[in-house]
Amino acid sequence: MSHPSSVVAQESHTQQQGRPTVHSTLVGIGGVRQLDTYLSPQNYRGPQLHFLHETFRRTHHADGRISVQTLWQGNVSYTDNSAANAHFIGGDISFDAAWHYSLVDTRREKTTNSNGFQLLLGPQIGANGGFLYSTRNGNNPAQALACVRLSASASAIYGFHLWRQPFVARYQLDLPLIGMKFSPNYGQSYYEIFSLGHYDHNICATHPFNAFSTRHLLTLDVPLRRTTLRVGYLCDLRQSHVNELKYHSYSHAFVIGVVRHLTIHRPAHRSEK
Repeated sequence: MSHPSSVVAQESHTQQQGRPTVHSTLVGIGGVRQLDTYLSPQNYRGPQLHFLHETFRRTHHADGRISVQTLWQGNVSYTDNSAANAHFIGGDISFDAAWHYSLVDTRREKTTNSNGFQLLLGPQIGANGGFLYSTRNGNNPAQALACVRLSASASAIYGFHLWRQPFVARYQLDLPLIGMKFSPNYGQSYYEIFSLGHYDHNICATHPFNAFSTRHLLTLDVPLRRTTLRVGYLCDLRQSHVNELKYHSYSHAFVIGVVRHLTIHRPAHRSEK
């Protein structure tokens, strides 16, 4: 379908017209510590690979002080227990959308990477789905991971020039406040849930008192000729204690990728006679 707006790529760092949009694609590698007492009472540790794709754009509402962010995040992991005689194979993909309001903006020019400090705050909605598979278990060898959530999201962005080149540093914190999570009950098998249809409180409410989780993302945008390189650190801490089952995934990773700056231009509307 045709769209009334057209997207025009811009390599310059000054975007006076249109609606600036930033796309970034990152890959990361790090370590993770996992616990799922439905599968095992032991902690598992090992490497984890990450993928992140973010879109960040300003809107025309409230003089451009409202921005919209979408973030896709995926990971795969392979972890061992302390005795190295059992393994978890895991994977997860999540999607989050946030609406931020600029509480503080000291930039003189309202461009994507101009000098100045910004403080953003707003709501975020998200969902994720994934799995953990135990290579050791005969009965109940896998665990499904699924939840939806409403979070508070805050971001601090600082643009500065070094060696006459524009750099952008950013820190973002996401804190889930309330949500719903799928979980088997203690001692309940997936056969009972899906084959026999025995529901036993398998959709559980989550909040900071039974599922305190946070995501921290610290990045630095570095200009390299016509490309912007983004490097950073991801700390993703997820945990829950529902249905007498404990789960946590403590992940730390170094991320690196590229950034594209775009501007969406809308054609002027001619008055009709």
